Amino acid sequence: MYEHVRGRLDRKTPAEAVVEAGGVGFLFAIPLTTYESLPAEGTEVRLFAELVVREDSQRLFGFATREERVFFRTLQSVSGVGPSVAMQIVSSMPYADFREAVVSGDASRLRLVRGIGKKLSERLVLELRDKVESLPASAAGASIGDPVQRDALLALEALGFPRPAAERALAACREEGGPAAGDAGDLVRRALRHV
Repeated sequence: MYEHVRGRLDRKTPAEAVVEAGGVGFLFAIPLTTYESLPAEGTEVRLFAELVVREDSQRLFGFATREERVFFRTLQSVSGVGPSVAMQIVSSMPYADFREAVVSGDASRLRLVRGIGKKLSERLVLELRDKVESLPASAAGASIGDPVQRDALLALEALGFPRPAAERALAACREEGGPAAGDAGDLVRRALRHV
């Protein structure tokens, strides 16, 4: 129903964001990965939206990327996984790690996510193996699964660079090769030449 909402970020917490667009404040439930990529309050932001309608409620979920939203939707295709559990997984585990655990059948790794027990972790592996094998490994921001890359991306955003520009700069660093970055600080210094 909604593709995305663009407007002024009115407020943010690790679990929610309010985006004012057209005089209306949209309250989004967000994963931690989206929270980490949000700009400062009062600046423009775009969130990819997912409206979940139940008999007794309507909730709007927001994501920094379309890929995160695809991850969220895919999780809900599993019986017993509703939006709250899906949001917990998206917040707790990068898609690349989740995909690797499912493809390899490592249900115990999924149990590291709070609220995921033995039965549900096994059901996730069983029901999603074919689906995630057909999706690219990079879906849902696998590029930020690497802790050094993720820290460098967050540092560039904290310096005021928009996320797409920061991601392009980091991609340029990967393409130019050379010595691998030992830490996020070194990677940020190299990326600054590309923004």
